[in-house]
Amino acid sequence: MSSRTVIRGGLVVTASDEIHADVLVEDGRVAALAATGTPAAEAFSAERVIDASGKYVIPGGVDGHTHMEMPFGGTYAADTFETGTRAAAWGGTTTIVDFAVQSVGHSLREGLDAWHAKAEGNCAIDYGFHMIVSDVNQETLKEMDLLVEEGVTSFKQFMAYPGVFYSDDGQILRAMQRAAGNGGLIMMHAENGIAIDVLVEQALARGETDPRFHGEVRKALLEAEATHRAIRLAQVAGAPLYVVHVSATEAVAELTRARDEGLPVFGETCPQYLFLSTDNLAEPGFEGAKYVCSTPLRPREHQAALWRGLRTNDLQVVSTDHCPFCFSGQKELGRGDFSKIPNGMPGVENRMDLLHQAVVDGHIGRRRWIEIACATPARMFGLYPKKGTIAPGADADIVVYDPHAEQVLSAETHHMNVDYSAYEGRRITGRVETVLSRGEPVVTEREYTGRKGHGVYTPRATCQYLN
Repeated sequence: MSSRTVIRGGLVVTASDEIHADVLVEDGRVAALAATGTPAAEAFSAERVIDASGKYVIPGGVDGHTHMEMPFGGTYAADTFETGTRAAAWGGTTTIVDFAVQSVGHSLREGLDAWHAKAEGNCAIDYGFHMIVSDVNQETLKEMDLLVEEGVTSFKQFMAYPGVFYSDDGQILRAMQRAAGNGGLIMMHAENGIAIDVLVEQALARGETDPRFHGEVRKALLEAEATHRAIRLAQVAGAPLYVVHVSATEAVAELTRARDEGLPVFGETCPQYLFLSTDNLAEPGFEGAKYVCSTPLRPREHQAALWRGLRTNDLQVVSTDHCPFCFSGQKELGRGDFSKIPNGMPGVENRMDLLHQAVVDGHIGRRRWIEIACATPARMFGLYPKKGTIAPGADADIVVYDPHAEQVLSAETHHMNVDYSAYEGRRITGRVETVLSRGEPVVTEREYTGRKGHGVYTPRATCQYLN
């Protein structure tokens, strides 16, 4: 049975074009587009017709950085693949790339299998995996080749968190050399974790235990230093590099310099760094714990450099680093010791809306919104043009977006499985109305019509900026 949908009368916005067009969807894919009102568009017929008049018709968001059910600091991220992907859909994101974790002493395969088991049959939208490499050895390096062949084409390493995920420069260099050979992309958490641990120890010894000190010890210069080191190691290895959750002016400057040198270096930032600051970490009582993540929130003046980086393409992607921990019972593990607050914030449901607000505020244009939230992450992680655009042959991952609707962000109304919103009370313009995932309605006029198990695992090609 063929199923057809027509989306009529909207402004179709992709990274490259804006056109008033009707979109014909057939059997889960985009079959055709035609300018609204033309004979070609009038000829589209379907069982389901969606009226998008006065609305945007945009590709579903691609969030290239999420952590569902992530073990950290003696607890687990509060969103499961079921709750997290449902929340993503509510926010107009139709694909996530999550991180499978290799535990020290175990193989990459064991970690990947464990994440497949968590996700399979539970997701409302499509998903892929990156691989966190915590234990670089000869076997791990061989496994990297096998994973690239089966569509896990990116590997994350940490210069932070000694004793947990940390890799030293030699391990990083070996993994980068392997990636240079197999086409994989190394993703780097760039903070000098060894130095940070010294500063943490010293702060606690002085009795500086409140959440705001989390930001003070994880210094912007130590993010910049690690970013510089990662770039130079990648250059020595002849490998591409993608730096995750860039938060600081000085780190952006390192990326800009590398790109000016023509190096294949890419950077991502996140909504929390664009919209929040150390003012939040310093909220009274223990409220600041809600905003503890790494890299940390920075003083507000860093935001200008991040927006500028997004406009100049020195930063290419906005992902969420969605890793939610409830304030009650999870963040509270760090009362009296900021170093024990689980690092991570909720955001998978808010990214598309906050970036639309950035369009309203004049930080970026409409097409750039789609570029940094849909098209570039799809290309970066080998999913384009199946994902990230609206074009014949692409998956019909489509959002009907009302650019005029106003909403107030709140834990009362969000769908993430976490007891607070990082953006509580923030009034924004723009809201998701209807979401299709491979042609199936997941959100229909602000009603959830999706189901767990609709989302399927999506193997990925290598980074499409290197071909």
